[in-house]
Amino acid sequence: MRQAFAQTMMELAAADPRVVLMTADLGFGVLEKFAAAYPDRFFNVGVAEANMVGLATGLAEAGHIPFIYSIATFATLRPYDQFRNGPIAHQLPVRLVGIGGGFEYGHNGLTHLGLEDLALMRVQPGLATIVPADPAQTSTALRATYALPGPIYYRIGKNDALHLPELEGRFRLGRIETVGEEGEVMLLATGAIAVEAAAAASLLRQSGVRAGVAVVATLRPEPSEDLRELLSRCRLAVTVEAHYLSGGLGSLVAEVIAGQGLRCRLLRCGVQTMPAGTSGSEEYMNQLHGLSRAALVKQIFTALGS
Repeated sequence: MRQAFAQTMMELAAADPRVVLMTADLGFGVLEKFAAAYPDRFFNVGVAEANMVGLATGLAEAGHIPFIYSIATFATLRPYDQFRNGPIAHQLPVRLVGIGGGFEYGHNGLTHLGLEDLALMRVQPGLATIVPADPAQTSTALRATYALPGPIYYRIGKNDALHLPELEGRFRLGRIETVGEEGEVMLLATGAIAVEAAAAASLLRQSGVRAGVAVVATLRPEPSEDLRELLSRCRLAVTVEAHYLSGGLGSLVAEVIAGQGLRCRLLRCGVQTMPAGTSGSEEYMNQLHGLSRAALVKQIFTALGS
């Protein structure tokens, strides 16, 4: 999705002179075209995420729309105080871009794993939190939201080869997108892990279980009404997220079920233990933490059997 982000940024910058791109010494092989095309609107601040947020806050106050780019864990954890007290508190149009959430940087170990970013961002009032599922939806989401008046957090995956069939790049802020037909079991997924969720749904259908997929690409503003309608029609809701269980998509869906008094059962699939001391490919880490398609199917059959 990084290349889709970079290409869309080129288009936005060409159409809107307010667009500025900043990086904390990352994005090599991705951001060079933007830097060459718009050298007066590209800044590499070095390994200084908190300073980058401060600079972006000033640029936004001066009328620009700054996008600030880093790995998801660095983008959210290191400058959280500055982002909260600057763009969020003053409702300035700073766009925080976190790359590679979940286990996408799995070989680098715990320091590079974005497993709590969605919880941190979703809790902040007035901060749009957007998590596209594939490159096509990334481009659509950026075009649809880049000019919003307040701050935004985008979690964008690394893999540009991902493709979620039938999603076709659809995105609506504060809404969910159903992929294919609904079923008695609905897998609700956010971000790049939606591809595994869709594959798990396909395996379930081959086994005779009516399973559907819904992509939740907006965690704030919360798609509460869409969720209420969808959850009222299914037997088992399964949330799938490359994130800790607390605070992310599973928590959002649980809140809707409890708040609306729905009878739908909920199975939350996410990361339950800190992966300290363990590293490996994204595929390996997903398998280890129950997020591979096979592991998802096993958990769902267990829930249906109980």
